[in-house]
Amino acid sequence: MALDVTEANFDRDVIELSKETPVVVDFWAEWCGPCRQLSPALEAAEASRGGRVLLAKIDVDSNPGLAQRYGIQGIPAVKACKDGEVVNEFVGALAKQQVEAFFDSLVPSKVDELFAKGDELSLREAAELDPRRADVAVALGRARLARGADDEALEAVQDHPGDFNAQGISARVQLSKAGVAKEAFEALNRGDRDAAIDSLISEIGNQQGNGDAGGTRDLLRQAIVGAINEDPDDPKAREYRSKLATAASDGKFELFKTTSHFDGTAQNPKWLG
Repeated sequence: MALDVTEANFDRDVIELSKETPVVVDFWAEWCGPCRQLSPALEAAEASRGGRVLLAKIDVDSNPGLAQRYGIQGIPAVKACKDGEVVNEFVGALAKQQVEAFFDSLVPSKVDELFAKGDELSLREAAELDPRRADVAVALGRARLARGADDEALEAVQDHPGDFNAQGISARVQLSKAGVAKEAFEALNRGDRDAAIDSLISEIGNQQGNGDAGGTRDLLRQAIVGAINEDPDDPKAREYRSKLATAASDGKFELFKTTSHFDGTAQNPKWLG
């Protein structure tokens, strides 16, 4: 239920309270039709978040000092407060979906909370709640790889063929099933990315002259990119990329083909083989 806030209790019930829980402040008036239109969406958004975001309502006619303090020129005017400061705001009667997004900006979504936990059960629930999230699918795939569940890892990422991290997991599973680069993947399992990437690049050279070598080399390249992106902020990532570029310059595979880069930026060249 929304808090009725006045000039007398504003600092306590909004400023101080927002240091513990985000508070959405609705500046409104009884005569304001758009205010009445917006109010149900605000109240529903607060109720659905179980106390993680609070709603406060301020009648601008009864509290002109607060309206002046916050520069209210039109209503409804909605301001979100965290840690005693206004962090987001809008004016006018937004659609329910936009109101929900406004509230979501203040607290992590359920999917984000589960993703942050990082354990396999949480990641599986997150993937079920939002199957469009490639980052969640990739994290779930990696968790399954870590316990040796290759088929389940492949299932986790199969709906994200355009994501290079998902491609890396898929490539790793396919190569493992074919008995290719066993030592490299053992090194990945024990956390030795240096040895793993060196071994994968060497394996690309070993595949030259073999039947269907192009397809295997492409899977190896995808596995290398996936290995690098397990920790893209690693200071050694640049060194890994350099090794991959050197392998390309030696003619082991083609370096660039199409749509995204190591950092995941869309439309940049992608390290493909």
